[in-house]
Order: sequence, then C-alpha cells, then structure tokens
Amino acid sequence: MANIKLFSCEFKCNATHDVIIGGLIRERRLEPARDYCHSNYSLPSDKLTLQASLRKNIFLLTFTRLFFQQDAIMSQGTVVLAYSSGLDTSCILVWLKERGYDIIAYMADIGQDEDFEAARKKAESLGAKKVYIEDLRTEFVEDFIMPAVQANAVYEDRYLLGTSLARPCIARRQIEIARREGAQYVSHGATGKGNDQIRFELAFYALYPGVKIIAPWRIPEFYNRFRGRTDLMEYAQKHGIPVPVTPRAPWSMDANLMHISYESGILENPKNHAPTDLYQMTKNPEDAPSSPDVLELQFKNGVPVKVVNVKQGISKDTPLEIFLYLNEIGGKHGVGRIDIVENRFIGMKSRGIYETPGGTILLEAHLDIETFTMDKEVRRIKQGLGIKFSELVYNGFWYSPELDFVRHCIAKSQENVEGKVQLSVFKGQVYILGRESPKSLYNEELVSMDVQGDYDPCDASGFIRINAVRLKEHQRLQGLSSNKQ
Repeated sequence: MANIKLFSCEFKCNATHDVIIGGLIRERRLEPARDYCHSNYSLPSDKLTLQASLRKNIFLLTFTRLFFQQDAIMSQGTVVLAYSSGLDTSCILVWLKERGYDIIAYMADIGQDEDFEAARKKAESLGAKKVYIEDLRTEFVEDFIMPAVQANAVYEDRYLLGTSLARPCIARRQIEIARREGAQYVSHGATGKGNDQIRFELAFYALYPGVKIIAPWRIPEFYNRFRGRTDLMEYAQKHGIPVPVTPRAPWSMDANLMHISYESGILENPKNHAPTDLYQMTKNPEDAPSSPDVLELQFKNGVPVKVVNVKQGISKDTPLEIFLYLNEIGGKHGVGRIDIVENRFIGMKSRGIYETPGGTILLEAHLDIETFTMDKEVRRIKQGLGIKFSELVYNGFWYSPELDFVRHCIAKSQENVEGKVQLSVFKGQVYILGRESPKSLYNEELVSMDVQGDYDPCDASGFIRINAVRLKEHQRLQGLSSNKQ
C-alpha cells in the first residue's frame, strides 16, 4: 500500500490498480489509462464529492492527478508525420504518441494506388489529432517530373529517378503544414540505410532550418525494439493497430505516378530473377498487344504540351493528363522495365527493379527533338549538366543552390526545343518514326547527297588536315619512344 496526497488529503492506494495505472502513465498512454478508470469509476465534477468518493475508490488517485494535469504531462510538442498508413508508419504514429507528442498525420497523393479515406480513418483511430491528405499529383508532374524531362535525367545511365523526384515534392508540403500548424517537429519512416532519409531531411532543413527531425529508425530505443516485421506486428496487435490481412510480398515497393520501385527481401540477392508477378505497372512485353500504338508528342520549351494517339484520335494536353496517358500506353506495351544495381549516396550498392513506362517514352521523344533543335556544342555542355542534375536529385539536393543554378542553365538550353515527334510503342520498345520543328537546325539541302548546296567539298580537305596535325604529332612521339627502346 502507498500513501498519496491530493487536494491536501492523504489516502492509501490499492497497490494492484496503482501498478496498472502507473504503468500506463509511465508509458504516456493517457487514453488507455483514462479508459481503464472510466470502466471502473465515473469521475465526479464536484471536488468535495471527489474527495469522498476517492476514500472508496483509492486506486484512482494516480490517474486523477494525471487527469487534471494531462496537458502539462503529455505535451512534448507537435509532430507532422509523413504517414503511409502501412505497418511501419502506423506503429511510429502510436510510438510517438506514447512518448507525449501530438501527431499530425500527413499523406501525399502522388499517384499511388491508395484508399485515402480509409487511411484517414485509420490515422484518426490511432490518435492523430489531425490528418492532412494532399493531392500533389499536378505539382509533382509540373514542378518535379518536367524539369527532369528537360534534363534527360537518368542516374548512372539507367534509373529515371522516380522516387528521388517524389521525395522533395512530399517534403515541401510537409514543411508547409508544419509551419501552418506551428509544429516543432517533422518525422518520417525512412530506414537508416537508405537514400530517402537523406532526401527528406535535406529538404526539411533547406525549407525550415529551425525544424527538429524525429527519425525513429535511427533512434536506438526504436530500432532495438523493432528488429523486424515480427516485432512490428506484435506491437500492432498489442496496441490495436490494424495489421495487413493478406500475405506480404517478399519485397518492398514504393509507388507513385512516375514509377514503381521494388527492392529488399528476395531481391537482395542480385542473382535472383524477379518473379513474374512482381510487376504491377507494366505488362510482360511477351503478352503485350500485337499491334503498336503510334503517338505524336508535341514539345515547347522542352516539355510536352500535347500527345495524340494517331490511330485512335485520343488527345491529352495538360501535363498530368499527358503523363497518365503515356503511363497507360507504355504499361500496356511493357515499356520501362529495368533491373539494376545502383550506388546509394550513403555508400553502399543496392539492387532495384523499376517500372517507368511514361517516363521512358518521354525520355526517348525528348532526346530526339532536343538533338533536332539544339546546337551541337550547347548540347554537349547540357549533357554534362543533365548528369549533374541527376546526381544532385538522387542524392537529395533538390533545394540546393547548385541544383537551382543547374536547373536555370538547363531551362535556358530548352528555349528552342520545340516541335513534334512521332513514335511507335510496341512490345517493350519505343521506336522513333519522325520529327518536325519550326526551330530545327536540320538543313535538308545542306546535308543532301544529291544537292551540293552552300557547301564546298574542297573545304573538307583543309578541315581533315588540321585535325590530323595532333594525330601525326602523337604518332611521332610514339615513334621516338619506340626508337629509344
């Protein structure tokens, strides 16, 4: 038995109930503690009645003290959590709440297949005081994907940066919400080994320098407690968190309207072939239609402004509609699948499988119209800028001064990238059929083998001799070296 003083009255506590409620309080589980008390006793509002009642129901003393002081005890600050409604972030939401934080759950709709209303209800049931579900699809395409199209952005020659581009888009709105709500903290569910923790947090600090970041998968108390999915499942069941009822695929997946990525699990062995049922965004090229779709893509300033299906007459002319339609056509024909090992910024290699149907079609079309309209030496410089753009985006530096500079240079290079490209999409491939532009640098008369035009073939002799000077001198030096030996 223990003595506790409350309202200047001293009472003896029932040890069993005191242990139960005290444990809940120490874990900062206010609502379960309150529910426990309400199931045994109704708190009176009158102070004198309360004192009299407490003499009969002494076990409530510990909780009563918390009940009247909950704001002071519970409030550790407000956290805006990037919430996916999956097992990890659902457990993180409850775990943060138990530690006294007020949680604002934030979900970004960037084109993934998700029941957002169900996710809202789930977050609210887990204790989020507010839930934001933000439709970012249009700004994701216009502000992030289209600059990547202008840059011909490809990381390490193959990866089209679908996840890398999505993270700064998600982070930007998360910080807007944090500022609007006066939140001191932001949090995410990215692991401590991957690139996403870097991408999110560099964006957070760039946009909100004073923000505090809670990264549970880098907190020893969290990652030592949750060593795998089994620990998360046990925690979820204990805390009333709905768990998946369907078997989990033996790999992880991240989806948005630009791509789907797959990694970990059975894919961690780079020798293992991807299962045939892995792909969700594209058909197996072997099962694709036996006739192609012919598209005409129109560009202005290096971005698509219209797509027309030549055979069907279907036309789309907003950035989001264009991209979604290209995904549809590319997915139908199995375009945009890659299986690669890449170099993470954090210093390790990882195996990833990606589906990027619409992005692959746009890359091929843009490369063609750009070469058709851009000066050779400008394009050579721009190619280097595109590689730098890709590395900066992959590494999480979207909001850096260097990427801002690179983007301005690339945008300048795109001023004359205008015209139409016709292409065929068929059995996993994109075939360029033709192109036209009012700003083309292609001179049919100048290049023709049948018309001399404004070009004297004799000039080529001097051009060749001048370029041969360097080669002759190199050979002379090699000959001198050989003679000395």
